[in-house]
Amino acid sequence: MTATASETGMSFALSDDQRMILQHVREFCRAEIAPKAAEYDRSGAYPREQLRGLAELGLMGATVPEQWGGAGLDSVTYALCLEEIAAADASVAVIVSVQNGLPEQMLLKYGTGAQREQYLRPLAGGQHIGAFCLTESGAGSDAASLRLRAERDGDAWVLNGSKAWITSGGQADTYLVMARTGGPGARGVSCFIVPGGTPGLSFGRPEEKMGLHAAHTTTVTFDGVRVPQDHMVGEEGQGLIIALASLDAGRIGIAMQALGIARAALEHAARYASEREQFGKKLREFEGVSFKVARMAARTESARLVALKAAWLKDQGQPYGKEASIAKLLASEAAVDCARDAIQIFGGNGYSREYPVERLYRDAKVTEIYEGTSEIQQLVISRAVFAEYGG
Repeated sequence: MTATASETGMSFALSDDQRMILQHVREFCRAEIAPKAAEYDRSGAYPREQLRGLAELGLMGATVPEQWGGAGLDSVTYALCLEEIAAADASVAVIVSVQNGLPEQMLLKYGTGAQREQYLRPLAGGQHIGAFCLTESGAGSDAASLRLRAERDGDAWVLNGSKAWITSGGQADTYLVMARTGGPGARGVSCFIVPGGTPGLSFGRPEEKMGLHAAHTTTVTFDGVRVPQDHMVGEEGQGLIIALASLDAGRIGIAMQALGIARAALEHAARYASEREQFGKKLREFEGVSFKVARMAARTESARLVALKAAWLKDQGQPYGKEASIAKLLASEAAVDCARDAIQIFGGNGYSREYPVERLYRDAKVTEIYEGTSEIQQLVISRAVFAEYGG
C-alpha cells in the first residue's frame, strides 16, 4: 500500500511492522475516537482524552526520532495512521497533523539541542500540545505581509500583534510564532518559541466554524510578550523559510486527513446503499447510486497514491513539495466530493445530524482552505511544472 511507481523502486506492500502498527491504530480509533465524534462535534469539547491515547501509541510525535522522545516512524506509516484517525474524527486528526507537521518538524530541523530537549521532547511524547502561528487577519495566503512585530529589548525580544485561525489556540503548551523582526517582505520575518502561559499571551474564544468543532481555532494576541533571545528558532530573518519548508510536511498531513474523510464517506455510503431499499431494490442496484460509489472509490484511491508517494519521497530525502501540493489538492477535492455524494446517496437522512455524513461534509470543506488554499496549491504545482519542463 506504500505509494509506488516502478521507476522509483517504491512498493505497494506493507511490512509486518507497518501492518501491526496500523492494526493497533485502527482498533484504537474505532473503539475510542469514532464513537465520540458526533458528541464532540455537538459540544465542541477539546479531545484531550483521545490525544492522550494517541500519545501512548506514539502518534503525537510519530516521525520524531526516538532520541527526542518520538516514535521514529517513517512518513508513509505515519500518513496511513493519520488517515485512520481522520476516518474516525477529522477534528482529532487535524490536531495531530498540525503538531507533527509544523512545530515538531520546525524544532527538529532548525532548533538547537537545548530547544529540542526543552520543547520538542514533551511535544513528541504527547505531554505538550503544539501550535503554529503564521496566519493573521490580513495575512493568509500572503504570508510575507504579516505584521506581528518582535523588537529587541536587551537580551530579549518583545512581541506585539495578533494571529488568527490558530489550531489549538488556548489549548497548546508551546507556540511557534512568525514575527516581523526586520523590514517588509519574507526576509524580515523570524521564528520564536512562545511557551503557553507567558505574560501578555491571550486567546479569543474558539471560532464558531462550519466543521471541526473539537479542534479549537482561535485568535492569539501578543501584548508585550517577552521571550529570551534563545527562543528564536534558526537565524534572524529565516522565519518564513522555516515555516514554508515545514508546510510541505504539513500538506501531506492535511491530504491524509482529507483522505480519511473521503474514505469514511465512501464506507458509510457503501453500507447504506447495501441496506436501504427503494422500489423493491437495494440502492446499490441502481446505477445512479453504484456509479457514485465507483467515482468515490476512484477519487479516494488516486489521491491516496500521490499522497503516499509524497511521503515516500520525504523518507528518501528527495524533494517532495510538488507532490505534497498535488496530494493536498486532489485529496481535499476528493473529501468534499465524496462527502457530498454520500449525502446524496443517503437522501434526506444525509441532511440529518442523526447520520454521520453531514458532519463529514462540514469537516471536509476546510481541507481546501488551510495550510494553503487549493489556489495556492495550483500555484505551487504550476511553478514546479514550469521549472521542470518550461525551460
